[in-house]
Amino acid sequence: MFGLIFENDCIIINFNIMRRNTILVATMAVATLGTTTQSCLALATSSVGLAVLKQILLGGITKGLNIFSDKDSFMANQLIDAALPQQLKDLNSTLQKLGLNSLVQKEKQYIAQAAAFTVDVSRPILVNAVNSLTAEDAARIIQGGSGAATQILKERTSEQLMAAIAPKVDAKLNEFGLVSSLNSALQGSNILGNILGGQNSTNSLTGGISRFASQQMVNGLFNIIESHEQQNATTIMNSLNGTK
Repeated sequence: MFGLIFENDCIIINFNIMRRNTILVATMAVATLGTTTQSCLALATSSVGLAVLKQILLGGITKGLNIFSDKDSFMANQLIDAALPQQLKDLNSTLQKLGLNSLVQKEKQYIAQAAAFTVDVSRPILVNAVNSLTAEDAARIIQGGSGAATQILKERTSEQLMAAIAPKVDAKLNEFGLVSSLNSALQGSNILGNILGGQNSTNSLTGGISRFASQQMVNGLFNIIESHEQQNATTIMNSLNGTK
């Protein structure tokens, strides 16, 4: 598979063989061959570096969403667990102190199950953001170092992701009856309202838990993408800088 890119009097041939990019550069100009060749080489280096960066980020997105698709993988993932908002940490701590460990486990299972229903709406948002990265973004990533690419994605998509997945999470947690189970176990006390900062009504409390669960999903997904980026930091920086 190969593609031709015509840009600034340059022909850039991008061969994609076994996921390795090989670039051949030719010039369309004759009179200023030396200058044009240097310009084309710089352009090719930039194009290759950006292509490698995008490929790695897309790999991180796929890795994260595959984890989201599997309940057990989601629950076992430390990067997702590290993204748990303080409100849910407080809720789980309170439940554990009351000897309701089984309810904490049920809550985590419900959230993990809900995560699988966010994959289809999350993927296009993230993929579009990656495909929209520019040479200017690459320059910022070079300066920012490892994790900078994920930070750019986070800045550009966090709100959109929250808006897209929160309704799905809310619908699933309502379907699972999570708040009803919690309220029954807590015998109608206002513990949930106090922890989640809302009124002690089912709709209000479910919305609160759904919002915090959605935050965990978004931040946990970015944790996975950033980890993948960091694991490939040398390849990214070498590609963007035009070195091997």
